[in-house]
Amino acid sequence: MRYTWPKKKLCRREGINLFGTDKYDLNKGKRQPMRTRKSSEFGVQLRKKQLAKRMFGLSEKQFLSYYKKAQKKKAGTGTTWEKMLRLLELRIDNVVYRSGFARTRMQARQFVWHAHFTLNGVKVSIPSISLKVGDVIELRPKLKESALYKSLSEELEEYAKESKGKISSAKWIDVDIKKLKITVNALPEKEDFEEIIDIQKIIEFYSK
Repeated sequence: MRYTWPKKKLCRREGINLFGTDKYDLNKGKRQPMRTRKSSEFGVQLRKKQLAKRMFGLSEKQFLSYYKKAQKKKAGTGTTWEKMLRLLELRIDNVVYRSGFARTRMQARQFVWHAHFTLNGVKVSIPSISLKVGDVIELRPKLKESALYKSLSEELEEYAKESKGKISSAKWIDVDIKKLKITVNALPEKEDFEEIIDIQKIIEFYSK
């Protein structure tokens, strides 16, 4: 089941801004992150799992499926936790977000749901599609002149000037601002993963 309560409450529960936009900034307003009792090791593992699951916007069933897929992946491609994070990073909605084409993962998921993008020239509308090296995501031609994406293109160009041409912090993807196109150049590695996610605790939680 997906969480449908106020998202600001979620952020206070985990003690961080899970969704990236200012409206979920915990430093705004008088309310502080929820206080919690000292947790057991299991409690810590549960909280780390909940944080990551909510950050990626997944249900428990979906999140658990990524752990099971990571376990089944062939040896030689990293530890279970590396494989799991790599699978999460390679979701098409996450790549759209990491590329700067959406302000939050929630927004990126919505854009994919509404078929704003093509994958290797084919229109797609499934946020959970897993990408591979060489895949190309591109905004559909009819949307490139829309007010939303014109504004986005301008923002990205301005950001590129300020950051010396770098659009995304994800080194494994290439962003073409002019064409509003994303190319997966490599698989994400340890240094590319979200630092706030303690995947080892999550693996320990599911390993019990």
